[in-house]
Amino acid sequence: MARPDGQSPQEETEALKPYGAQPPLAALITCVAGASSPTRLRLSSGSCRVGAGPGNDLVLEDKAVSRDHLELELCPEGVRVRDLGSRNGTFYLGQRVQEMTLGLGSRLTLGCTELSIAADVEDFEGTSPDGPKRYGALLSQAPSMRYLFALLGRLEGSLVNVFIQGESGTGKELIARAIHEHSRVRGGPFVALNCGVLDRALVRSELFGHKKGAFTGAVAASPGAFESAEGGTLFLDEVGELPLDVQPMLLRAIESGSIARLGETHELAVNVRVIAASNRDLQDEVDDGNFRLDLYHRLMVVKLSVPPLRERPEDTRLLAQHFASEVGLPSLPEDVLSELEGRRFPGNVRELKNALLSYAAVGLLPDAAPKRPEQLEQVLAELLDVRRPYAEQKEEVVQHMTQVYLTLLMQHTGGNRSEAARIAGLQRGYLRRLLEKYGIS
Repeated sequence: MARPDGQSPQEETEALKPYGAQPPLAALITCVAGASSPTRLRLSSGSCRVGAGPGNDLVLEDKAVSRDHLELELCPEGVRVRDLGSRNGTFYLGQRVQEMTLGLGSRLTLGCTELSIAADVEDFEGTSPDGPKRYGALLSQAPSMRYLFALLGRLEGSLVNVFIQGESGTGKELIARAIHEHSRVRGGPFVALNCGVLDRALVRSELFGHKKGAFTGAVAASPGAFESAEGGTLFLDEVGELPLDVQPMLLRAIESGSIARLGETHELAVNVRVIAASNRDLQDEVDDGNFRLDLYHRLMVVKLSVPPLRERPEDTRLLAQHFASEVGLPSLPEDVLSELEGRRFPGNVRELKNALLSYAAVGLLPDAAPKRPEQLEQVLAELLDVRRPYAEQKEEVVQHMTQVYLTLLMQHTGGNRSEAARIAGLQRGYLRRLLEKYGIS
């Protein structure tokens, strides 16, 4: 039997299969400074040995490298590094290491040789474009999205850093949450931080926390996003908005796995998987000097691109019916579906969902000519009771309208209160009090 969202039982089973069934993403070990044979080694399972001796999987032409120098083993977090008692040591970020786990996108130094440990994104080339129509809370029947779902399934066995590129409203946070929920750290927290709406003066505190008295208003110690995401996933939305002076701190936190709260000098180890997103092209930001190249590479271990809704019009009807069922509407009239299919939705899926919330609340699509003016009257007739006082019911209607309006407004602005206050024509403080009153985040 077909489901309301068009998903068959077989597709549902595929969407709900156990996480972690896929093997970890393969690693490419490349000699970027020095000479080796081969110049690049693909590690798709198990382990490999590196050294100057001819019996190694990767032979380095470096007199400062021991005959049997180190062992690399593929794991969900990246690659486990184990020094085999080398004479001159193995170094990461200038520190000698004996045994540790490195994320893909890292570099090691052995003698005069530098090795790059990167994700084998070419491994994606064999991914079937005919992926499932559902992945977690994500729905689509467009080929481009089904291919993306297949890629997400391929990532289930790894904990590599992921970067999601897409326009505002395409569902980047939903994709990040789906990645988390299908990963080995799904039992840990999922913490989302929108870098685009942070007060510039508080960015460091929001990321890394602060101790009591670290700045005016810091009346108590507070953990930051990294600490809160310990053992889970930290999603950094609109990461391209981070100030340049904070970017080196984020880079160090990702590379070293440690942070220091604002106002403190001792560091705290954190085990966090980072997923970042932006509606900007970060390569352009790098070229313009607004984003660090080294941080760019650390975030771009795996890059996923989300197509806008206008490029997958076959999803409009599917998603509209899905959102309608979420708010308790059994089905949508054909004229409403046709109206929605004729729109380009510059705000993407978020705008479509807001349109359905508006329709559910007042019986009309936003910015649409009221083809049936009696719809609003019909909705009000169902809400009103002539046996109750006029003033009392007027207040209830106004409250419902205010709550729906504020919900749609905050979704439209992506949680940006300053922009919401400007659009609504309200003082920011008054808007904040309204949001608190109606429990809208």
